[in-house]
Amino acid sequence: MYFTEQHELVRKLAGDFAEKELTKEILDQVEETETFPEEILGKMANAGFVGIKVPKEYGGQGADARSYVLVMEEIARVSGVASIYVSSPNSLSGGPFLLSGTEEQKKKYLTPVVRGEKKVCFALTEPGAGSDAGGMTTAAEKDGDDYILNGRKTFITMAPLADWAVVYAKTDRTKGTKGISAFVVDMKLPGVSCGKPENKMGVIGCATSDIILDNVRVSGEDMLGEEGKGFINAMKTLDTGRLGVAAQSIGVARGALDEAIRYAKERKQFGRRIADFQAISFMIADMATKLEAAKNMVYKAAYLMDTHQDASMAASMAKYYASEVCNEIAAKAVQIHGGYGFIKDYKVERMYRDCRVFTIYEGTSQVQQMVIAGKLLKK
Repeated sequence: MYFTEQHELVRKLAGDFAEKELTKEILDQVEETETFPEEILGKMANAGFVGIKVPKEYGGQGADARSYVLVMEEIARVSGVASIYVSSPNSLSGGPFLLSGTEEQKKKYLTPVVRGEKKVCFALTEPGAGSDAGGMTTAAEKDGDDYILNGRKTFITMAPLADWAVVYAKTDRTKGTKGISAFVVDMKLPGVSCGKPENKMGVIGCATSDIILDNVRVSGEDMLGEEGKGFINAMKTLDTGRLGVAAQSIGVARGALDEAIRYAKERKQFGRRIADFQAISFMIADMATKLEAAKNMVYKAAYLMDTHQDASMAASMAKYYASEVCNEIAAKAVQIHGGYGFIKDYKVERMYRDCRVFTIYEGTSQVQQMVIAGKLLKK
């Protein structure tokens, strides 16, 4: 219903890539070293995945939201952490430039990211400002043609790896969210430093840390969009970013379900396959049904975006439902594996840890409920 023949070719390309390049040996190595191979990131860029949604004039593929969802789903089906490297340029790190950047900024910053030559991170969250992003305290004081930035960002995905960061800071503390502006900050500027990478439960291989800004001088030319319009830029970026997390969620859920089905057919207890026990077979039926519902919500949200319809609530619903269902499916996949599901030799153990963050980042499930309720109940 939502896909053309061309979309299915994109799905096959991404699926074949994931199966060939993201082997268990590679992913086990990522877990051990906490580092994702640059060689594979380069291959993802060369395949066009890193810029699948980015317009061709900036080096991307210029494809639609449905193509992006399919790539994310197929990559996440095999590796949740690999899908973050696909998501970022097409979503959180690339979105601010596409929404508010000048032509010069898009070519300077976005093009090398799409080619896999540079990395950008999205720096919004602070220690005291998570879901309440408007409560940030990071400040940007004007000094001639420049701005002096001071503050601390936290839980910034890819911060230790990034060449640049899109940093949101208050240029006018008296105006609340209307006093927030966005800046492109070179991570090598004097006064910029990263905290120790967080020791995370999952999605290991994509470092997350604080960014500390200590009297960092940023050129006025590196303001992204207009002064005071940064919060709008961030919220619009997150609005479309929810689609990426929803796609990640159905991908990991698919991977977990596939592993559960495979194991249930192979594992024997009491003289027969555990798949032949009603308790297990009904559990799998429930998992598959909820995944199918989640997939349709994600695909619909992408279709609405592609056909220029209001997709805000649909994206929130998709992110909310798909991330919650993914956690449920991964948990049941571990349960079906029994003791083996608790062992790192089995894929479901990693999937279970990786997907836990899906209900948290880019807007918690509770924030999505607020967004959905707000849309339905507004006066």
